[in-house]
Amino acid sequence: MAKIIVDYRERTSGIVTELAKENEIELKQLISADFIIDGNNKNQEKQLIGIERKTKEDFLNSIIDKRIITQLNILREHFSHPILIIEGTENLYQMRNFHPNAIRGMLAAIAIDFQVPILYTRNYKDTAKLITVIAKRLEKPKKLSSLLTQRKPLTLKEQQEFLVSSFPGIGPETSKLLLKSFKSIKNLMNADEKQLKEVDKIGPKKALQILQVIESIYLEEKL
Repeated sequence: MAKIIVDYRERTSGIVTELAKENEIELKQLISADFIIDGNNKNQEKQLIGIERKTKEDFLNSIIDKRIITQLNILREHFSHPILIIEGTENLYQMRNFHPNAIRGMLAAIAIDFQVPILYTRNYKDTAKLITVIAKRLEKPKKLSSLLTQRKPLTLKEQQEFLVSSFPGIGPETSKLLLKSFKSIKNLMNADEKQLKEVDKIGPKKALQILQVIESIYLEEKL
C-alpha cells in the first residue's frame, strides 16, 4: 500500500484528518511538495508522486512573487510524476486585479513548458479524496482502452440505416421508412421520383435531392 507523506504545514488544513481515514500517512518537514505519494506500481517499481497544493488565493500570490516557478522546477527535479492541485470554488479571474491573460499565460506555461498536470478541487475534503484516488491508481493502473467505452461494430441493419440516413434531409427515422418500403439499398437506388414520393415523409423536394445525389456525375475538384 502506498504511503502518503504530508508536509507538517498542512496539519491544520483538515486534509491530514481526511487522508488518515483511508491511508497510511506520515507528517514530515518537506523541502519540495506538500504531499508525496511513496509506493510501487503494478510492476513493483518504486514511484514517487510529488503534489503541490495551492488555494486559488495562494496560487495568484505565487504568480506575483514568482514562487510558483521555483516550486514547479523543484517538483520536476525530484519527482517523475509532479502534480499541481488548485483548490477552491472562487472565480480565479475575479479574485484579484489581474489581467486574465496573465493567469491564462501561467496556466499554459505550467501545462506546456513545465509539463505539470493541473488538477482542480473544491475544498480540502475534495483534495484529500483526489490524493487518495491518485495513491490507489499508482498501485492499480488501468489501461486507457479499458476506460473508454468500446462501441460494438455496426450490424448489417445499422450499416444500411446509417448509409441511407446520409442522404440530404434524411434522418434515422426516415431512413428506416425508406428501407422498409424498398427492402434494399439497391432498390432504393433504382427508384424514380414517383416511387420515392410514395414513402411517408418524402416530399417532392427530398425526392429530388435524393435523385440528385444518386444520378449526378461526380466532378473531381481541380487543384
